[in-house]
Amino acid sequence: MLEHHVVVGVDGSVVATRALDAAAEESRRRAVTLEIVYGVPDLDVAGPVLTTSADRVLARHPQLPVRLTAVAADPATALLTRGRTAALVVVGTRALRAPASLASRSVAQSVAERSRCPLLVVGAGCPTGQLRAGEVLFAVESDADLEAAGFAFEEAVRRGARLRFVHTAHYRPSTADAPFSTARATGAECPAGMDDRDHDRIAPVPDSELITATSGADAVVVAYRRHGGKRSRRLRTVHALLHHARCPVLLVPSGLTPPGDGSGPVRADGRSGPSGP
Repeated sequence: MLEHHVVVGVDGSVVATRALDAAAEESRRRAVTLEIVYGVPDLDVAGPVLTTSADRVLARHPQLPVRLTAVAADPATALLTRGRTAALVVVGTRALRAPASLASRSVAQSVAERSRCPLLVVGAGCPTGQLRAGEVLFAVESDADLEAAGFAFEEAVRRGARLRFVHTAHYRPSTADAPFSTARATGAECPAGMDDRDHDRIAPVPDSELITATSGADAVVVAYRRHGGKRSRRLRTVHALLHHARCPVLLVPSGLTPPGDGSGPVRADGRSGPSGP
């Protein structure tokens, strides 16, 4: 069984190719296997897409271990099945031209609602071949979101980037150093050059400008809670980021704490792996 690997879904589309490239980079940063998954009703048609995807990855990362998997299921179910022991699942999503609707669904949303590991969503709005910005955003809407702070710290460390905290206008941090103390409690490594004095950099961002803020970042980290108060507002924020962010979005499900070494998910009770059967 693979452990702490990166899983990405492909289907031969441009959107999936963006996700594939991002997943290969994530696997390289973690020095782990990349599993390329194609969820399709007829397994006989999966071969060409998987082979082409592998060729693309190995042309760019010749030493990267790659595993190809065809699953007789819809794309979301395939990713959830293969991602149960993963450190990260990566998926692409299309931008929505119409106003965002909570009723609309995508593979990314379907996976997010059931995933027990972090999910990296690469949207159509993420420019290809962009220069590295050197900054990771951590978007906070409530104190409950701070359980994802350790993942934000580790994401910045892994990318060699600075970490900038932003919060929506309606949120007031309980204490200025809350994100830092929460992340330190998980054992996550602190990004280089960052200490508790950096809480002065935590700045409110109007809800209407959150998407704009992502245009200057390498990634944005956001906690995802399937249940709890203010659900509709939270879902609107997540939905908007999934489909319109100008950088990849790392969704961290509630109940996970980082292991401190970036190798994979750890449950809130401290045990490795997914929190359910």
